[in-house]
Amino acid sequence: MDYYCLRCKKIVELTTNYQGIRCPYCGYRALKKERPEVVVKKVKAE
Repeated sequence: MDYYCLRCKKIVELTTNYQGIRCPYCGYRALKKERPEVVVKKVKAE
């Protein structure tokens, strides 16, 4: 699963054997899950 650090903005990949939730680059403990861009679906009104 890919997350990114809220402080240094680097992508952090957490695996199942990774014990802590901490950025390995800066040590910050707030990570946010990487999500795809939202596609807005337009529906024609009748």
